Amino acid sequence: MALDPSRHDGKAGTDLSRRPSARLLFAGAMLFITVAFVALGSWQVQRLFWKLDLIARVDARVHAQPVPAPQPTRWAGFDGKDEEYRRVTAEGTYDHDKEVLVQAVTDLGAGFWVVTPLRQADGTTILINRGFVPADRRDASSRAGGEVPGTVRVTGLLRLTEPGGAFLRANDPAAGRWYSRDVDAIAAAARLSTVAPYFIDADATANPGGLPIGGLTVVRFRNSHLVYALTWFAMAALSVAAAVFLLRQRRVET
Repeated sequence: MALDPSRHDGKAGTDLSRRPSARLLFAGAMLFITVAFVALGSWQVQRLFWKLDLIARVDARVHAQPVPAPQPTRWAGFDGKDEEYRRVTAEGTYDHDKEVLVQAVTDLGAGFWVVTPLRQADGTTILINRGFVPADRRDASSRAGGEVPGTVRVTGLLRLTEPGGAFLRANDPAAGRWYSRDVDAIAAAARLSTVAPYFIDADATANPGGLPIGGLTVVRFRNSHLVYALTWFAMAALSVAAAVFLLRQRRVET
């Protein structure tokens, strides 16, 4: 069968006429994507400076002279955003009978945080994370020397409550299994009243008998915003390059 040259040429001509328009459409899409990538990169730069400022402010709190812990007049509506990791002091008497053990993994290995209520002179309570004990010393009788009697003065870092539990592990107050330092839940389980909406991580001041071991708070903030920003800007540059290539090809074909 003979081919119809006119039909063949017409189809080819149609394909060639459409190709420049398609290239123009793709180039426009690349430029739109470029704007989006630049916006994302700019947002990450803003997040970078926010994170650097946060790290600087927290570092200043950690190394500042200790101040008295916030008292009951400030507890209502307390969010602690400007107080977290501030060095504070509190004075009172430990209620060792109501201590709670919270599972912990530290540089010293696996074990527990010993969280003990500190009763202040006015009858209010602040939970104190006195420090770490290894798993084989979880029983209070095995570290009786560390149960300090009488009035004590505690210095440490103010920490915000950790509600709920850990990743895939919910606190189980009824069974005495704790995976996070949830102030409200611990206070309810121990039947404590008028409890501060925060807890204090005790510093490294040695306890009698050597346990619990305080001063193990890790103050570290993940900061990958610069990497993310560079990634978005690199993708923007690639999108621009793709748009320029398509536009040049369209100009050649037209």
